[in-house]
Amino acid sequence: MRSSKWSAQGNVYLLVEGQRVTADLARKLSAEQETDGVLEIVAVDGPEAEIAIWNPDGSRAELSGNGTRIAARWLAERAGATEVRIRVGERITEARIAGEVVEQQLGPVEIGPPERLEGIEFIPVSVGNPHAVVEGDPVEIERIGPLLETQPRFPGRTNVQVARVEGPGRITARIWERGVGETSSSGTSAVAVAAALSGEGETEVSFPGGTLRVRIDGGQAYLTGPAERLE
Repeated sequence: MRSSKWSAQGNVYLLVEGQRVTADLARKLSAEQETDGVLEIVAVDGPEAEIAIWNPDGSRAELSGNGTRIAARWLAERAGATEVRIRVGERITEARIAGEVVEQQLGPVEIGPPERLEGIEFIPVSVGNPHAVVEGDPVEIERIGPLLETQPRFPGRTNVQVARVEGPGRITARIWERGVGETSSSGTSAVAVAAALSGEGETEVSFPGGTLRVRIDGGQAYLTGPAERLE
């Protein structure tokens, strides 16, 4: 097994090559390496790769914008390319790399009508994985996050964001990732927040780990941010 540790604005993943990852192994590696999950390289064909994304609790994630951004940078270095494709399940993300910055086309984003649970109003969003976006004070994430994550409304649990609109095209947010807890940054969370609270166009979403740029164009999500190798 070959592995390398990567960070996308403090969202840290262990990227694993040449090893089939199981739920037990994902839990073990995440605990030992103190990461937010494991990126398993399933297959590589030139500038294209298939990956599996594992949460620290051993569950699988349908998509991770930060995870695919890390995989894209890794693959670009390996293939000597500036444009690569990353497959996660049925979804393919296309990425363009310029130094440590990666611009990805993440695919379609779907926004549902507002709902209310436990007295909390949220907007359900799908970016290939589920999100519940709450407009409010981001400091409330520690209360709201675990409360919504495990609601029966979400059979596979959900990611939760509490976000505040600071002005046109500017949002501040904090994230509660299912199977992880609060994290410093999340690519799909940035897309969900921008889609729910800003809609079409460009938005800067600021997390404790840094700022990501999101563009929603015709219901398609584009995400730009950094990824770097730690060790």
